[in-house]
Amino acid sequence: MSETPDDLDWIRAAPEGEKGPGPWIEIAFGPDDAVYLRETSDPDNVVTTTQKKWDAFVLGVQAGEFDHFAELDGQGPVT
Repeated sequence: MSETPDDLDWIRAAPEGEKGPGPWIEIAFGPDDAVYLRETSDPDNVVTTTQKKWDAFVLGVQAGEFDHFAELDGQGPVT
């Protein structure tokens, strides 16, 4: 995909009320159905995908398809 536009409106995914620097994931929606992702600790490293792929990922998260990667209460990955 093309270079990252300079005028993106980045949205930070941080826990509600969190004031610290993170690192957090940020997302921006750009022209031509492009979706940009970056980590606050490395803002020059941007991953780009399409709106269609992003929507499929979000649906997968909502359906629990990735829950086995998560740690719950420090007990390790869900099996």
